[in-house]
Amino acid sequence: MAASPQLQLAGPADDVWSVSQVTAAVKRLIERGALPVWVRGEIVQCKAYSSGHWYFTLRDRRSQVRCCMFRKEAARAGRIPAEGTEVFALGTPSLWEDKGEFRLTITTLIPTSAVGQAQRELERVKAALQRDGLLDPARKRRLPEYPGCIAVVTSVDGAALRDIAIVTRRRWPLARLLVVGARVQGDGAAADLARALTIVNRCDGVDLCIVGRGGGAREDLAAFNDERVCRALAAVRVPTISAVGHETDISLSDLVADHRAPTPSAAAETAVPDRRDVLRVVNELATRLGSGLALRTSLAGERLERTADRLSVAMGDTLRTHRHRADCLASELNALSPLRVLDRGYAVPTRAGRVLKRQADFTAGESFDLRVSDGTVRALPEAEP
Repeated sequence: MAASPQLQLAGPADDVWSVSQVTAAVKRLIERGALPVWVRGEIVQCKAYSSGHWYFTLRDRRSQVRCCMFRKEAARAGRIPAEGTEVFALGTPSLWEDKGEFRLTITTLIPTSAVGQAQRELERVKAALQRDGLLDPARKRRLPEYPGCIAVVTSVDGAALRDIAIVTRRRWPLARLLVVGARVQGDGAAADLARALTIVNRCDGVDLCIVGRGGGAREDLAAFNDERVCRALAAVRVPTISAVGHETDISLSDLVADHRAPTPSAAAETAVPDRRDVLRVVNELATRLGSGLALRTSLAGERLERTADRLSVAMGDTLRTHRHRADCLASELNALSPLRVLDRGYAVPTRAGRVLKRQADFTAGESFDLRVSDGTVRALPEAEP
């Protein structure tokens, strides 16, 4: 059965262009009637390469365009312009074929002796934050060593959240991530970020807050220079980490936060410990503790043995001293005993357990007992004549 005409798709024509041919044709089309034009804008991301060429971006409130200034013209321009410098630039429209990117080839740069509006706003916000002490290093707080819950303020669709989750899961799986989504660039991003940071303060159990996004052009990071975002970040009640852009990008949020990380992945590495390092430290402590206890036990055993030896000697000396004292007392007591007197031939008269000491104690005709050395005999007093 033949396919329905409605379902048939048109195939490529015989004359198919490559991407290179398309960009080359567009380049010829742009440059064919292009004339040099004067452009007024603010220079950002200007970089001078070893070849002597300058590459930078010109921007205004609504748009931006990539620019190239070749070595000869750059040498004539002199010193590389500072970030945010407003200039008049004479350039010719062109196309960079390798990337299919529209650009201006600049031949002349004339500073307007003014700072661009974006740069002026940045300096104003920085001065206000400095005046209120929000950039003071003394106010920065120490990050917790073992955070249990980490609030992450970023775009839920961005790579930054994925990087933070991967690194955190690998290093410290015990940590929980509380994601507070917010736009990180474009209209409304600053208000969204400020709102998200306010929400963090209403969440219980949060130990640390990470705010940031992945890399991008300088214009894409503008929300993190907004005064509302910086003040909301300073008001977060837990320690904060700012991870905005790449390593070369520093925003005002980086300066306000308690700690600055060059990338979201680095922020996660800073926020949580590595469980392998913690386990290694625990094992080392366990080994040291076991060795210390064994050493202390050995020393205590040796001390106990020495104490037992000294105690045995001391007890023997004490017993001998007391035994000698007892023998002396027994000798003295034996010397004073009445029985010793009886052994020498004496006798003691008694009646009913009472010793008869005087003549008056004896009654004529009444018997009494005589205690002699080997017993008792019954006796009668001599009758009176």
